[in-house]
Amino acid sequence: MTDKLVTLAIRTYHRAQKIKAVLTNNGIPTEIHNLNQENPELAVGVRVRIKESDLPRALKIVESVEKEWESDTTEKPQKTVLIPVDLADMVDKTIDYGFQLASDIGASVDILYAYHIPAYTITSNNDLNTYSITDNEMLRRIVNRANADIDNLKNLIQRKIDSNEIPAISFEFILKQGVPDEIIPDYVKKSKPDLIVMGTRGRRPNNELIGSVAAEVIETSSTPVMAIPAISTSTELKRIAFLTNFDQKDLIAIDKAIELFGKHNPELFFVHASDKNNAWNEVMLEGIKSYFKNHYPGINTNYSIIASNDSPETIEDFLQANKIDLLAFNTRKRLFLSRLFNPGLAYKLVLNTNTMLFATHI
Repeated sequence: MTDKLVTLAIRTYHRAQKIKAVLTNNGIPTEIHNLNQENPELAVGVRVRIKESDLPRALKIVESVEKEWESDTTEKPQKTVLIPVDLADMVDKTIDYGFQLASDIGASVDILYAYHIPAYTITSNNDLNTYSITDNEMLRRIVNRANADIDNLKNLIQRKIDSNEIPAISFEFILKQGVPDEIIPDYVKKSKPDLIVMGTRGRRPNNELIGSVAAEVIETSSTPVMAIPAISTSTELKRIAFLTNFDQKDLIAIDKAIELFGKHNPELFFVHASDKNNAWNEVMLEGIKSYFKNHYPGINTNYSIIASNDSPETIEDFLQANKIDLLAFNTRKRLFLSRLFNPGLAYKLVLNTNTMLFATHI
């Protein structure tokens, strides 16, 4: 054997660093190639290279340690934050929050863009409509435009990373053909992200069909969803309100939200909506407040009772009066017919509030 360098393994940056450390400790000189020097944490396909004469011993060492790492239950799979985008003006805000939250929980980011190819096009001439089947040329233009939009967004994200506007974390684009209200829930079901961050309005802020995509994701997904209104003015999460019905699962949901947003040291408002003036409601809210005060002594807590949990206007009045930055609530997955004929609170809130929403599904 000669002492030329050979590639022992191709791994992510962090795994390559671990392999290099183990081999160096065992007296095997190791080099890492194909590294993104400006942003090494974003690098994939990093080559671990050693002398050819060290190859037999290095293979045994790496096989042994990687087997231990894979069986180590403390090493969790990579978390992911999914950011569905429609490339509207508010994409900046969605990207900013999505990347920051991904950094908070140690996750990478998947950016999902769904583009639609119509089966036919309509042209009008003197009140006469002509229907034409989408041809290959139009298909090519649509696909090229979608790819160009993605390239522009990639450049925007890289500029934000380079200027330290957002954390430098790994991100990937997923381009899917189809309508968003079908593509997004299907992708979520298959990929199971740890968090979804999305806008509640698209290119046409007054179009309910656009806002309903976010509502559909909230009401069908088992993944927590953070929904950001296009005209939201919040830049910090200093005041968080929780809608609670005194369900045991609410406590778990609130714990999950505090785990995610706790680093902002927010003030908490526990809110129960009821049409009845019941003294027991006061007792239950006080109990919830005491529970979280004991478990999170550094967080200031409040509680309130408002009328009718079926009125988004009443909830919105409370949010505005108390300058709430984020409204959190727990919701259940709902069947299609139920959502169609009886829109839930999530749907109403998405279309009526200017406050950011955080929905869990416990």
